[in-house]
Amino acid sequence: MWDSSIKGFAAYLQLERSLSHHSVEAYLRDIRKLTSYLEMQGIAVPPEGLSLEVLQGFIKYVAELGLEPASQARLISGVKGFYKYLLIENLISIDPTTLLEAPKMRRKLPDVLSFGEIEAMIQAIDLSRPEGHRNKAMLEVMYSCGLRVSELVALRNSWLFLDTGFIRVIGKGDKERLIPIGSEAIHYLNIYLEGQRRTGVIQAGYEDFVFLNRRGKPLTRVMVFLIIKDLAKAAGIKKNISPHTLRHSFATHLVEGGADLRAVQEMLGHESITTTEIYTHLDKQFLKSTLELFHPAFKK
Repeated sequence: MWDSSIKGFAAYLQLERSLSHHSVEAYLRDIRKLTSYLEMQGIAVPPEGLSLEVLQGFIKYVAELGLEPASQARLISGVKGFYKYLLIENLISIDPTTLLEAPKMRRKLPDVLSFGEIEAMIQAIDLSRPEGHRNKAMLEVMYSCGLRVSELVALRNSWLFLDTGFIRVIGKGDKERLIPIGSEAIHYLNIYLEGQRRTGVIQAGYEDFVFLNRRGKPLTRVMVFLIIKDLAKAAGIKKNISPHTLRHSFATHLVEGGADLRAVQEMLGHESITTTEIYTHLDKQFLKSTLELFHPAFKK
C-alpha cells in the first residue's frame, strides 16, 4: 500500500524538485517513522485512508518520546510534503495534513557581533605567524560576503572575480550564487593569495582551493571553528561565537542599515524569505531611534 507511493515520492523529489540525495533521504525517513507508528498501532490503512486524528496521534506519540519541537516540525513538514505529492498526482482527493499543526517554537535569536567586536577579532590576528594573512583574509571574506563555513572551505580561486567585485559560491543543494565582495576583503585576500598562498605548500589536487592549511590541503570546518573561537577569546569577547556568527552579523548589520530583505535573502542564499526574517530582530536603541525618526507620535 505504502511502498509504491513512497517510491513515487522519492522519484518526485529527485526529478521534479531536484533535491539532493541527503534531502530526499531525510523526507523518506519522516515517512518511514509514520509507517512504523502505524504498524505498531495495528493501523492497516493505505495513504489515502489516513485521517487527521491518526496523524495527530502520531505527532503526540513522537512528542511523548521526547522529540524536540524543531524536530517535530521537521517531521510534520516531511509528512505534509508526502501528501502534497499525492494530491499533485491525483492519488488522493483530500489532504488529511491540511489542519495538522506544528508545535509552537520559540525562535532563538543568534548571537551577533558588533562591527567593533569583529574589528577587534581581526586586530587580534598575529600577522607574524605563517597563517596570519590567511586568517585575516578568511575573516574579511566571511564577514564581507556572509558565507557559510562550508562555502568558505570550498571556495575556489577560479570562482574569484575580484576585478569586478564578485565571488561565486556553491551553497546548499548545490545552488550557485554570485555575491558582491567588499574592497577591504579584496585587499586582504590579494595579500594572502600573492604571499603566503603562492609560496606555501600545495598538495596535488587542491591547487584551486583558496584557503589551505600548512600541509597544503583545504581547511576543514572544524579548523575554521577553532580559529574563530581562539580569535574571539583573544579579543576578549564573551559571546558564544562560531563561524556562523559572522554570517549572522553580516545579515543583521545589513538589515539594521536598511537593506532590502529580498536582497539579503539573495546574498545569503536562503530559499525562503521567512528564514531571512530572523535578521529583522533589531536592538532596542535602533527600534527607539527609528520610531523617533518616523512615527508621528514620537516626533518632537
